[in-house]
Amino acid sequence: MPAPNVTVVSHPLVQHKLTLMRDVNTASSKFRALLREIGLLLTYEICRDLETELVEITTPLETFMAPRLEGKKLCFISILRAGNGLVDGMLDLVPSARVGHVGLYRDPQSFMPVEYYVKLPDHIEERLCICVDPMLATGNSAVAAVRRIKEAGARRIKFACLLAAPVGIENFSAAHPDVPILTASIDRELNDHAYILPGLGDAGDRMYGTK
Repeated sequence: MPAPNVTVVSHPLVQHKLTLMRDVNTASSKFRALLREIGLLLTYEICRDLETELVEITTPLETFMAPRLEGKKLCFISILRAGNGLVDGMLDLVPSARVGHVGLYRDPQSFMPVEYYVKLPDHIEERLCICVDPMLATGNSAVAAVRRIKEAGARRIKFACLLAAPVGIENFSAAHPDVPILTASIDRELNDHAYILPGLGDAGDRMYGTK
């Protein structure tokens, strides 16, 4: 049973594309395309509660009050490097959004994140920030990234991922109980190398054809 702050997107299109991505025979070019497509679909779900305001516009027939998004533009924040694949699809849907980056790599012995780069948009405290990484495995990188975003002043944050492991959800929710999680799947467990099972391998390596 997912935690109260976790939403699993079970839409058939999302699940179909995810199945194709899991397949070891899916080429990097196809993997990138699918990740971009799922990024768009996840954005539709994670943005369904955005606030709107009524503004006066004139159609070819008359003037009336119509809804538009309220407040500062959204901020998508990619946890490098694999987060970029999801952000590309998110920008297809919300091209005016601002984009930030948090660079982290996982120490192979401790599995703890090491920060090497941070660049965030201005006025982040006034924006809804959607932090993205395809995998929520141990949760350590996501916890560190969101902590860094909060230190920069962000007050409204959501986290979106492709796959999540139960331990990752537990660790993230313990550190950031105020940040909702949206994912396409909660997988079974982690292996001894902290990879998600059944998973899809290393998302960055699958995207770029590296090992």
